[in-house]
Amino acid sequence: MKEGKMRLHGYFRSSASWRVRIALHLKGISVDQVSHHLRRGEQRAPDYLTINPQGLVPALELPDGSVLTQSLAIIEWLNDVYPRPPLLPDHPVQRAKVRAFVQVIAADTHPVQNLKVLNALRQLGHDETVVERWAADVNIAGLEACEALIDGQSGPYCFGVTPTIADICLVPQMGNARRFGVDVRQFPRLLEREAAALVLDAFIMTAPDRQPDAE
Repeated sequence: MKEGKMRLHGYFRSSASWRVRIALHLKGISVDQVSHHLRRGEQRAPDYLTINPQGLVPALELPDGSVLTQSLAIIEWLNDVYPRPPLLPDHPVQRAKVRAFVQVIAADTHPVQNLKVLNALRQLGHDETVVERWAADVNIAGLEACEALIDGQSGPYCFGVTPTIADICLVPQMGNARRFGVDVRQFPRLLEREAAALVLDAFIMTAPDRQPDAE
């Protein structure tokens, strides 16, 4: 690792890794990227398990050798250490609303439609149609909740005039939903917020198809 530079372990299609890439870009932080191909099981390699015993991406190695895991924990750390631009509102109630929105995606939606869960469904004997339907339904349920949670919120972003962790989580999840065939036109508020984010370099340059390991 270059002295003073962080190293991000991820995978181009991992939405959790994408979240961290967006946050790093918004903060103006350059990192070295290390890819672990999830479909080939590279995240379970012994050398990577010494970095992240959970065998998941992302993981952020700091220059002092510390390792941070879990995308939201990494993003909150970045926001604490590099406070500008802020990724959470100042007002405590709004901060709680942003975190609630984020948890709908990161805790209740993304984990139950990710590769590990879908592979488990396949191993239980479900055919691909059922597996894809599961993933679509999970996405729809989560995005329906998110659509309701931003009702009445001023834009152009999910919670105001600057991007927050909510936008950082929303954009990758909308990508997931489309990948599983969800008609996202049923979420007009989310589409407006996504469109606002997708004109920013932090969201454009960190997209999966822009990454060195993109296939």
